[in-house]
Amino acid sequence: MSDNPVAEKNAVEKPAHFLQNIIKADLSAGQVGAIVTRFPPEPNGYLHIGHAKSICLNFGLAKEFGGQCNLRFDDTNPAKESDEYVEAIKKDVSWLGFQWAGDICFTSNYFDQLYAWALDLIRAGKAYVCDLSPDQAREHRGTLKEPGKNSPFRERSVDENLALFEKMRSGEMPEGSCSLRAKIDMAAPNINMRDPILYRIKHVSHHHTGDKWCIYPSYDFAHGQSDALEGVTHSICTLEFEDHRPLYEWFIENLPVPAAPKQYEFARLNLNYTITSKRKLLQLVEDGHVDGWDDPRMPTISGMRRRGYTPASLRNFCERIGVTRSDSVVDVGMLEFCVRDDLDKNAPRAMCVLRPLKVTLTNYDEGKTQTLTAPGHPNRDDLPVRELTFSKTLYIDCEDFREEANKKYKRLVIGKRVRLRNAYVIEADECVKDSAGNIVEVKARIIDDTIGKDPADGVKPKGVIHWVSDSNHIDCEVRLYDRLFQDENPGAGGSDFLECINPNSLEVLTGCKAEPSLADAQSEAPYQFEREGYFCFDETYSQQAGKPVFNRTISLRDSWAKISQQ
Repeated sequence: MSDNPVAEKNAVEKPAHFLQNIIKADLSAGQVGAIVTRFPPEPNGYLHIGHAKSICLNFGLAKEFGGQCNLRFDDTNPAKESDEYVEAIKKDVSWLGFQWAGDICFTSNYFDQLYAWALDLIRAGKAYVCDLSPDQAREHRGTLKEPGKNSPFRERSVDENLALFEKMRSGEMPEGSCSLRAKIDMAAPNINMRDPILYRIKHVSHHHTGDKWCIYPSYDFAHGQSDALEGVTHSICTLEFEDHRPLYEWFIENLPVPAAPKQYEFARLNLNYTITSKRKLLQLVEDGHVDGWDDPRMPTISGMRRRGYTPASLRNFCERIGVTRSDSVVDVGMLEFCVRDDLDKNAPRAMCVLRPLKVTLTNYDEGKTQTLTAPGHPNRDDLPVRELTFSKTLYIDCEDFREEANKKYKRLVIGKRVRLRNAYVIEADECVKDSAGNIVEVKARIIDDTIGKDPADGVKPKGVIHWVSDSNHIDCEVRLYDRLFQDENPGAGGSDFLECINPNSLEVLTGCKAEPSLADAQSEAPYQFEREGYFCFDETYSQQAGKPVFNRTISLRDSWAKISQQ
């Protein structure tokens, strides 16, 4: 799905990873006619960067081998699921550049069939209704070193189990009073095989089926059978499900499913300075540490989109980190490199003064203006040229002026020259201060005939700074975002991850002044604010503020790398 055909070609030519080799072998041996994969999120939160890897992998494999990828919502826990999450997930998958095959699937669409298969297991003596409480069931389950104990209700007759399961189904049994369990082996070394739960009672309305059901299948029971119903050939999941694979296969072998999908595991994405636990992300939202799931500091796909990350940059990142079976931690700097690389090549340029300082050009006529031009991008002729208004009064960034400075300071200093980007060379003569001693104005002169030229007297400017005109600009707000966490591994060692929040993850600047071309900025449209970083227009915050608001996507350079070396 690369926006760059050359890059996509090069990506295909990389050495194949283990899943590609498995699929090639299965196709060559005729074990499958065409591959079917699926991306099966639970609609209990927004997708995060880890899901992006799974999306790119499942949809990418289907595309590479001429198969199809389904989007299925594994909605077996109605207490934590909602249509809001469903719609957000659909938007994220589409935004990343992928299209699912056919209609969207829901595990809840298969509840009737799953219920029928549960009855089959009961009739075959392979499932029973257990009255143990959750705490009692945990005690009977045993440990990694000790086998479990059989439930005292394990040997109920088929007829009794059928009758009790029907009472569960009809709503006669209170929540938590009993569950339906598979009868496998309470002494199995793999705890997942110790009579796992198939159904539990939940008197909760379901976002998709309403109040039709008051019993719901467990994820483990529903997942493999849903794959089989959809004809999935390669069920690809992360390594934490490796111990669940024997149970996945037991259900496939003991039920009359229409297909026999195979499960394969790969290493999940672990990113430093980042958390991807949905429980912790939800806590950030509910406790007000962030402004919702799509806060631009969140590692959610929607948050990254709102911050200005691009689909191409996320796809490139997922391609770069590769697919293995070995757990490792990826440096977030690689993600930030991919974002900078894409924006540097594609983001239009603009000028925005974040901390304005007034400059009066004493030798420029009052009321006079000039229309100057600037490239939309230094290497992109397809992007339109920008028009800039030059006038007697301008604004520069306060960081770009000093009364005195050493030779390393390449900006405006009294008695020294600097070039205004795409405009004249100017020389500072004096500054004006308020009663508190703060500099509020700089008085300078233009050096004539220096647009695109060096001064005729041979005294060259020391640097180049950006500017906007007082007579033609837009007032805006800029939100400077940084990493949400300042610790490499938030919450490590059982510590409170909330204590690792970066107190400087957001700085809001008001009174910023931008060139007029930004008045037409579209939602999530990326820009490079020259010399400042990469930014995007935020429609929601703009509506709230009553003026344009731009989010900083990322700085021009990696400031964190410098900090870590100190």
